Amino acid sequence: MSEDARWYVVHTYSGYENKVASNLEKTVENRQLHDLIQEVRVPTETVTEIKDNKRRDVERKIFPGYVLVKMILTDESWYVVRNIRGCTGFVGPSSKPIPLTDEEVARLGVEQKKVEVSYGVGDSVHIIDGPLEGFVGTVEEVDIDKNRVRVTVSMFGRETPVELELDQAEAME
Repeated sequence: MSEDARWYVVHTYSGYENKVASNLEKTVENRQLHDLIQEVRVPTETVTEIKDNKRRDVERKIFPGYVLVKMILTDESWYVVRNIRGCTGFVGPSSKPIPLTDEEVARLGVEQKKVEVSYGVGDSVHIIDGPLEGFVGTVEEVDIDKNRVRVTVSMFGRETPVELELDQAEAME
């Protein structure tokens, strides 16, 4: 049993994802299990649909039939999640659920990493990761929400705009 909470995937009846998530949150609240079961998420994405020449933003489930739960796995937390109405069990062998790896969590975008940037527009930065590692450029645009920075790099005597993730560049002293 690990001390830190990990993400687990719970299988539900199709269409019951939100109901399972809300029931689980209510159970955690009622039984005071916030220390064991910390977060419940139904992964969704917003999609723009065009129907009859009208644009509509629709929220769709990325993984229908699944709910992500961040919890510390104990017999009690396993029992609580397993016995929520609409839940069919954990993903993994029936006796022992398997947590998502850090790479899987990052790829799914379940947890957003907060990146502190020490540079702004107009600053010179040193690229520390990626194919342009070692180059120096000037920051043109910083988009913290999308975790992107646009840097102009001089290559072969030409100014070339490059998009990087925020943690791929660092301010020059």
